[in-house]
Amino acid sequence: MVRFRRDPSGPGSVIDRRGAGGLSGGGGLMKMGAGGGGIVALVLILITLFTGNSDIGGLVNSLAPADQPAAASPLDPSTDPDADLVAFLEDVLQDSQGMWQTMFDDSGIPYAPTNLVVFSGSTQSACGGAVAQSGPHYCPVDQLVYIDLDFLETLQREFGAAGDTAQAYILAHEIGHHVQNQLGIINEVNQIQQSDPGRANEASVSLELQADCFAGVWLSTIRTGTSAAVFDDNDLQEALDAAQAVGDDAIQQQTTGQVNPESFTHGTAEQRYNWLKTGFETGQPEACDTF
Repeated sequence: MVRFRRDPSGPGSVIDRRGAGGLSGGGGLMKMGAGGGGIVALVLILITLFTGNSDIGGLVNSLAPADQPAAASPLDPSTDPDADLVAFLEDVLQDSQGMWQTMFDDSGIPYAPTNLVVFSGSTQSACGGAVAQSGPHYCPVDQLVYIDLDFLETLQREFGAAGDTAQAYILAHEIGHHVQNQLGIINEVNQIQQSDPGRANEASVSLELQADCFAGVWLSTIRTGTSAAVFDDNDLQEALDAAQAVGDDAIQQQTTGQVNPESFTHGTAEQRYNWLKTGFETGQPEACDTF
């Protein structure tokens, strides 16, 4: 299991909405799009950003950070059966963002951190209604990550994505989307998706695979000892197994018995496995050129 040998030094906190009520308004989840001609330039910007070859501070300075709400805890930690899981997720949130903040700082640009909303059943986000069935997700409008803890249990029980390293990978993947939002990649991807619907799924896959690779970059800091966390035996394999378990083909085969590549939005099990591993082995965001 992943263990934290010291308190992480990065930003971010848990906003606990369990027991705080369900949806107060309508609206479905906003679909994040991706892909297209401008992506090549954005990937080059990403490479430049993390190799320090140019001053592009204006890219992120032009993005207005969202106000970060204060954490709240409607449940008593002493009787909360998921208190340890919530504390673990907060450690992952802070440790991974500590890495990203350092990388951004080294490039001379600010990093606006995200927070993690944990909820039960449903809640409201700036992207519309957040429900458990949608799975963990990131809303680029309010710049928050949303996770229903019951979904993590379902993922382990029904798709074999077991272990706390799998949970850490899932959260690190969503934080990867926040990094993409900071860099303007999500916005560019959405614009291209709207202008060229025929490439929407292909572009979405590239966006998701890059977030997998970014998650691997954070996991690499555990391998190198720069993280506050430490690995036990087989921890990395847990994360790789989880990446495979949530591949489009694996989920479609599990739920429908059929595989339809034209409807893929997140990538195949093999692609997700390989890009997570690429991030882990290189430890370099610029290696995450999925576009």
